[in-house]
This record gives sequence, structure tokens and C-alpha cells, in this order.
Amino acid sequence: MKTFRFLGIIIITMTFIAGCSTKKEEPLRIALSSSSENYENWIRRSDSLAVLIDFKNMPVDSAEMLLETCDGLLLTGGEDVNPARYGNPADSSRCEMNASRDTLEFALIRKAMKIKMPILAVCRGQQILNVAMGGSLIVDIPADRPSNVAHRCADSKNCDHIIRVDTASNLYRITKAAGGIVNTNHHQAIDRVSSAFRAVAWAEDGIIEAIEYGNPKGNPFLQAVQWHPERMDSMSPLSAPLMNGFLDASKRYMDAKKESEK
Repeated sequence: MKTFRFLGIIIITMTFIAGCSTKKEEPLRIALSSSSENYENWIRRSDSLAVLIDFKNMPVDSAEMLLETCDGLLLTGGEDVNPARYGNPADSSRCEMNASRDTLEFALIRKAMKIKMPILAVCRGQQILNVAMGGSLIVDIPADRPSNVAHRCADSKNCDHIIRVDTASNLYRITKAAGGIVNTNHHQAIDRVSSAFRAVAWAEDGIIEAIEYGNPKGNPFLQAVQWHPERMDSMSPLSAPLMNGFLDASKRYMDAKKESEK
């Protein structure tokens, strides 16, 4: 294992030797907006050689520059997006926010979209992606959209519900699942979907569980989900296939970059 330091950010690489082969394939470089062991393990189960770069707390200018060296962006879970970002500053008292993270992730989203980089977004990742593109959020599901579906439980490790998936969506193409059981630990969700996206999965009470481009033609890979696939059984069609689809798109992106540089 080798550890490198770039602009104060630790980059970890894993080296594996198979037999006597000397062929070296360049590993994928995956940007994580804020990393954790769960996300890293989720990626490693699909690609043990990927270089994972944690952008947490990185200055925006440095982050934008470093992102250009990456092949895919994973927007991860975490704090609430500041409601002022979608026109509801009065609701800030009902949120736990991280203003600097909002600023960083807005910049990462803009940059990734500009350079047509594949994006996979989870939980807060889906929410801030929607807000960055002009959508809005439900500030507190239990208070604002009460229903019989549990979106947050006292025992967060044993909280789940059923979703249904649009079978005409990219999400269905990747997972081959028209629905299933997903984990949940959320008090926020998408309210108004950005005009750039469309909803493609829902809980039984209508809460939006996944979005993607409304018109995928000419756009890069982009998949966003409300649940936490990184915490789910790897055998679930709503977990590993999402990562596999994202990494496949990242590999195509990397190959296209190499070809354009020749």
C-alpha cells in the first residue's frame, strides 16, 4: 500500500501482484465528496485497484483542479443542504447544515457536469445534486409529509421500506429491479425535481427515491438515489449494480480522455 499527500489530501492506492505479469493497467481515480469506510468498501468490492480521493474540506480552487484528474464523482451522504440554497432560509432552524460542504459540492457538481464526468449520488448527494440544478427539498418528511411509511427510525440500522422503479429508466437498466426493499435513515427528500432530471423511483407514499437525467441522450452517466446502497447486502440488485454501472461509465470516461490526449 502506498500513501501520497496532495494539497493536504491523503490519497491511498493499493497494489496487487498477480503471477509474473508485468502488464499495468492504469487504475480508475474516483472522487468522493466526503469519504467513509462504507463508501470505500462499496467501491473496493467492485474495483479493488481504484484510487479513492477524499475531497472533504478541500479548498474549492484546489478541488476543481484535482477533479480534472479523476474519472468519476461520488456524492456521498451527510448533513442537510442549507434551505437558503433553494429559497427557504426560514427553515434553517430545522436543519443540521455544513455551509462549507455545500459550497464545495456545488462547485464539484458544476465542474463535473462541465467536463461531462460520470456522477453517482447517494442520500444527501441526490438532494444537493437536485438543489444545485434548481430543484428543492422537503425540509422534514415526518412534519411536512406524514405517512405510514417509515423514512427514519430510532434503530437506524434496521429501518427499511419498499420502493418501485420506473422500468423505462436507466436505473432499471442497471439494476434489472422493478422494485425492492431499501434501507432508510432520512428526514429530508426531494420536493420539486429539477427540470434537468426526472424521478424514476418512489416509496409507497410517493417520496422520490431516485432521479436521473430527463433526457439522457448526449449526457454522461448520472444516477442518484435516496437510499444507502453502500450499507446494503452486496447481493441486492439495488446496491452492487449501481456501483458497477458507475465504474463502467468511469472506465469509458477515462479511456475517452486518454484517446483525446493522443
